[in-house]
Amino acid sequence: MNEPVYIAGVGIITAIGNNVAENLAAFQQEKAGMGDITLLNTIHRGNLPVAEVKLGNEALAQLAGISSKLSRTKLLSLVAAREALNDAAIPGFADLRSGFVSANTVGGMDKSEDFFVDFLNDNDKGKLRNVFDHECGSMTEVVGDQLGISDYMTTISTACSSSANAIFYGARLIKNDILDVVIAGGVDALAKFTLNGFNTLMILDKEYCKPFDDHREGLNLGEGAGYVVLVSDKVAKTLNKPLCCTLSGYNNSNDAYHQTASSPDGTGSYMAMQGALSKAGLQPSDIDYINLHGTGTPNNDSAEGTAITRLFGPDYPPMSSTKSFTGHTLGASGGVEAVFSVLAVKHGLIYPNLRFKTPMEDVPLTPETHYLEGQPIKNVLSNSFGFGGNCTSLIFSAV
Repeated sequence: MNEPVYIAGVGIITAIGNNVAENLAAFQQEKAGMGDITLLNTIHRGNLPVAEVKLGNEALAQLAGISSKLSRTKLLSLVAAREALNDAAIPGFADLRSGFVSANTVGGMDKSEDFFVDFLNDNDKGKLRNVFDHECGSMTEVVGDQLGISDYMTTISTACSSSANAIFYGARLIKNDILDVVIAGGVDALAKFTLNGFNTLMILDKEYCKPFDDHREGLNLGEGAGYVVLVSDKVAKTLNKPLCCTLSGYNNSNDAYHQTASSPDGTGSYMAMQGALSKAGLQPSDIDYINLHGTGTPNNDSAEGTAITRLFGPDYPPMSSTKSFTGHTLGASGGVEAVFSVLAVKHGLIYPNLRFKTPMEDVPLTPETHYLEGQPIKNVLSNSFGFGGNCTSLIFSAV
C-alpha cells in the first residue's frame, strides 16, 4: 500500500497539438488553440470561439489507425492513449496485469446528434450504429481493446474532475496489488449538446478566455485527450528509460454546494488540495507550481483563488491555467493537465497564463504570464474541479 506509483509515459492531443512534442512547442511559442468553430454544424459558428483539435475525423482515424465511422471521442482517446503506452515502452507488457481507466462526459454524443438530425426529419431514416455507442463506457471498451488491455477496464464520469479521478483510481489499483500497469486519463470531444448547455448556463466567453483576470467573462470549450501510464515499483525497475515522476498525492472532495457552481469560499477546492498534500506528506511550501483549474468563469476562479489564498498565502508558488491554451476540455481536462504537470516536473517548466492583465479584486493572485524553462520543480499540484462540487487535486513529484 505504501509503495510509490510512477508515471512511465504520457500521451496527449489537444487544440494546440496532436502529440506531446507539438503541445510543448505551442507553449514555447505561446500559441493558443482557440478559434472559430469549423467542425460542428451549429448556429454558434462565428459567435462562440472553441478550441478544436485541428484534424477532422478522417484525418484522426488515419492517425489512430481505426475506422472513421467511430465517434470522435474514441478517435481522440486512442491517439493519446497509444502515444502514452508507446512512450512508456514497457518490456513484456502483454504478460503484465494491465488496466485502462478512462474518463469522458460526451461518449458517442457526436454520432447520436448526427442520427437525430436525419431521424427527426424522417423517422425511417438515421443510422442506428450512430446511437449504438452513445454511452460513455463504450469509448473505454473500444480503445482498451485496441491497446490490448484485457485485465481491467472501467469508465469514470464525474464532470470536469473525471480524468483526474481516473488517474488516482488507477494508482489505487496498483497500490492494492490488483494491477501492475494502468493507462489512465480521459477524453472529450466537442458536441452541440455541451456547447448549447454551457451557453444556456451563460458561462461561455465570446472572446478568448482570460482565466484569473478580474475582467474574465467565461470559458471557451475545448476538446482533446490526455493519458498517463502508471506503473508499480516492480515494473518501474524493468524499464529501459528514465521514469517521468511519481504520483505522490491525490484527493477527491465534495462541497455539495450547487449543481454547477463552486462554493464561494472554495470549500471543496481547499479540501481537495489539503488532502492531496497530506497524502503526499508535503507542506504547501513544497509545491513549486500549481496547474490551476482556472476555467475563466467568475465563480470558478474566485472560489479556487479563495482556496489557494487560504492554503498557500502569503507565499504563493508560480501558478497558471493552461486552459488559456486548450480551452476547457471538460472530462478530459484532468488528464490533459496531468500530462502538462508531468512534463513540468520532467523538464522544469512553468506554463504561461495567456491574456492575464488585471488581478482579481477579491483575490490577490497573479499567475505567471511567460513560458519558463529550467525551473527547479520537484512538486506540481494539478487541480480539477467539477460540477456538483466534485473536486480533485493531484500532486506529481520528481523521482
